[in-house]
Amino acid sequence: MYRLFISLLCLCMLVSPAYASPSSEDTSSLINELRKGGYILYVRHGEANVGEDQPGFSLMDCSTQRNLSVRGRDQANKYGEAIRKLNIPVTLPVESGPLCRTVQTAEAGFGTQEVTVKPFWLKIYELSKNMGAEDTQKILQAFTNEVEQVPPNHSNRVIIAHSFPSGIGLGDIPYMGTVVIKPLGNSRGYEVIGRLTLEDLLMQANM
Repeated sequence: MYRLFISLLCLCMLVSPAYASPSSEDTSSLINELRKGGYILYVRHGEANVGEDQPGFSLMDCSTQRNLSVRGRDQANKYGEAIRKLNIPVTLPVESGPLCRTVQTAEAGFGTQEVTVKPFWLKIYELSKNMGAEDTQKILQAFTNEVEQVPPNHSNRVIIAHSFPSGIGLGDIPYMGTVVIKPLGNSRGYEVIGRLTLEDLLMQANM
C-alpha cells in the first residue's frame, strides 16, 4: 500500500496543469522568446485518420498503422513553413517518434533529410494503454530526463511525437499543437512556459 501511495504521489507531481489559450500579445511574446533559442518544442503529429493501429502493428509497415490524412500533411507543411517564416531557430535534424504518422509529419514540415527517428517517443504513445501507476511514473520520469537537457545556444529542439492522456504529463495536445518547454538542466526538470496551436503560429506568421 505504501509503495502504491508513493507511486501515485510521484505521478501527481508530474501531471501538468491546464493552460488557457494565450492572447495574441502573449503569443507574440512567446514567439519572441523562441527566437532566442534554448527551448524545446514538443509537437503532436498532424491529423491521422487513414488506416488504424492494428494489434501487433509493425513499425516498418505503415499499412498496419494510422497515417496522416491529406489535411494532416497540409498541417505539417504549414507548420514548418510558419516556423521558418517566424525565424524560429531549430536544431536539425528534428526528432520524431518511430510511428509512421510522426515521421510523415516531421518530413513534411522539415524535409526528409532533416529527421532523426528516436524510439523513445513511442513510450508516450504507450501511455494511452491501460498500464499501472508504477509503469506510468517510470515513463514520465524518463520523459523528464529527456527534456531537462538544455539545447545548444541560440537554437530550439523540436520533438514530433504524440499527445499524452488527459491529466498526465503534458496532457492532451491537439493535432500540430506545440507545448513549449524550458529545460532546467540535469536533474532539475523542466517548466512548461506556453502552448501554441497551429492556428496561433499561422496567425503570427500571417499565413
